[in-house]
Amino acid sequence: QVQLVESGGGLVQAGGSLRLSCAASGRTIRTFTMGWFRQAPGKEREFVAVSSWRGLTDYADSVKDRFTISRDTAANTVILLMNNLKPEDTALYYCAARDGGSRAWPPREDDYADWGQGTQVTVSS
Repeated sequence: QVQLVESGGGLVQAGGSLRLSCAASGRTIRTFTMGWFRQAPGKEREFVAVSSWRGLTDYADSVKDRFTISRDTAANTVILLMNNLKPEDTALYYCAARDGGSRAWPPREDDYADWGQGTQVTVSS
């Protein structure tokens, strides 16, 4: 089990950028698949990006070419760099962790065992 704390959310104008961080503790994330999800008001939680323990990444079509997921292994942290933000990106962003890989790619929401509390991102038009 790993504990996750997200940070970096805030209010930004459309076209702006934010850098979300997910700090992990309890275990090293070297062997973990790390994902980002988001949930907008009145909507279900949805997949945003994933970084597998083998170095693979994947993104939701809605954020491809705008968002980048990366790892700072030394800091045991996962980063989500979000550029060219749009009002429809407004949501509560969650970090999730799964020890090892999964059969599905990208992993399904219920493949992840550990979740953070989320950080709010609000994009104004």
